[in-house]
Amino acid sequence: MNLVYAAMLPALLLRLFHNQIWISLSRHQTARRKHIIVDRSLEFDQVDRERSWDDQAILATLFFYVAYAAIPSVRLMPMWETKGAIAIALLHVGPVEFIYYWFHRALHHHFLYSRYHSHHHASIVTEPITAVIHPFVETIAYFLLFSIPMLIPIYMGYGSVLGVVLYLAYNDFINNMGHCNFEMLPKWIFQRFPPLKYLMYTPSYHSLHHTKFRTNYSLAMPIYDYIFNTMDKSTDELYERTLIGTEETPDVVHLTHMTTLQSTYHLRVAIASVASRPSDNHVWYMWMIWPMAWLSMVLAWVYGSSAFVVESLKLKKIMMQTWVIPRYNFQYSLIRERESINRLIEQAISDADRRGVKVLSLGLFNQERQLNGSGELFTQKYPKLRVRLVDGSGLATAVVLKSIPLDTKRVFLCGGGSKVAHATATALCERGVQVIMNQKKEYDMLKLRVAESSTAYLKFSSDEIPQIWIGDIIDDKQQMGAPRGATFIPTSQFPFKKIRKDCTYLSSPAMRIPEAMQNVHTCENWLPRRVMSAWRIAGMVHALEGWGIHECGDDMMDIEQVWSAAIKHGFIPLKK
Repeated sequence: MNLVYAAMLPALLLRLFHNQIWISLSRHQTARRKHIIVDRSLEFDQVDRERSWDDQAILATLFFYVAYAAIPSVRLMPMWETKGAIAIALLHVGPVEFIYYWFHRALHHHFLYSRYHSHHHASIVTEPITAVIHPFVETIAYFLLFSIPMLIPIYMGYGSVLGVVLYLAYNDFINNMGHCNFEMLPKWIFQRFPPLKYLMYTPSYHSLHHTKFRTNYSLAMPIYDYIFNTMDKSTDELYERTLIGTEETPDVVHLTHMTTLQSTYHLRVAIASVASRPSDNHVWYMWMIWPMAWLSMVLAWVYGSSAFVVESLKLKKIMMQTWVIPRYNFQYSLIRERESINRLIEQAISDADRRGVKVLSLGLFNQERQLNGSGELFTQKYPKLRVRLVDGSGLATAVVLKSIPLDTKRVFLCGGGSKVAHATATALCERGVQVIMNQKKEYDMLKLRVAESSTAYLKFSSDEIPQIWIGDIIDDKQQMGAPRGATFIPTSQFPFKKIRKDCTYLSSPAMRIPEAMQNVHTCENWLPRRVMSAWRIAGMVHALEGWGIHECGDDMMDIEQVWSAAIKHGFIPLKK
């Protein structure tokens, strides 16, 4: 097989992998917020608009196949040619940068801007993938421009495979770097090589172009902005200020973990388009990158020594971050892993306490009774803990109770060993709703928790099966035993597997977030857009209300109080 032909597909895959590294790096750093440049919200509309970032790399590869077929000298290119590499560099520094500068200025004329370039500038908060989001005609123009340094050496007989691949990698590098929303280039580079400030731009330099529009037009070499007096006067000041940065302390931290192997892709720092959809909304290409999920799991298991930041949100004056424990669902079920997982959770709590975080909410299995007693293990170990630990059980119970129709007389509690299930059953009994159970052990445990005046409403029976079913886990066999038209209401953070088309399945306890919450552009696990679990919301409400108590172990916030507070702050119940 011809060397050039064989290199095309690997080169495409390399470009996609290179771009994805930049996406992950940028999103992680902007979540940390230390060197953030533009402090504005990034929303779902931008993610949707930039979903097709890989199209340009695929289209470029198709053009290379056409060039391979149409230009005979392409097929004869060696692996490396020094003269060709020098020619590529000179052609880029000279004609390409100069033409790009004036072409870019022309795109900002109102005629071209309104018809073409405004699509790119719709993203004021840039991400690496913003660099290649252009209308088709504009994309073709860029292809023609950047093909000059590749085609001329080929026609001169100096073309090489590595020359083309490295030039593409360079273009991807400067494009991705320039559209990151955090500053990364150290000051010493420009101090040791002063002329470099005219030959190499920085993310803060290009961010000013996206916020002010009429300055900093150059591609990667600011020299033309200096020559033609279009350099923004605040460029140097913004660079130095964002490079120093400030270590922000969030008010609330939500501590969660990865669930399935696919959830690796669903993290905000992974594949942007996948993370913007519920995690159970599968995409066709997932099977192609499945090995990467296994590799990520092994690396997280072996080298994951602390929680990492994946998201940063804002509601009113409250700053919130999501930290992820580098472990998966199946690891939480392994008894031998409990001690190491608790160490990771304890370390995250200690870090949050040291940094002055007000509230830390425990998500998913991080608050399991069997693991750490719903967080009580840590409050007992650290009685002077300043950060408030919240398991969210009060609000989760409230959401479940509000999901049950007011005219309900009987419910079936399946299993119900969790704190929320117990609290829900207890509240129902106190309201005069009969709670039926068919598991003797769980029934005996719950009977001890229900007030004596309400025990008559707790019933053990294997024959009576109401229409309303609640519980932590309702498996396939149990669902098949439910009557036609039954309603299944989860009391855990994990949804039920839907196997009955004649039944209604409600969401795991969750609420719609206020419109005022900023920087929301990913979905929380399997929940729809702008919907969050009650356990996570509870931590936010705790901070907004300034409550100074823990909610963990057997302690639970007053159900009506926390529900009213959530509604007051703009959280909305989900429609059935």
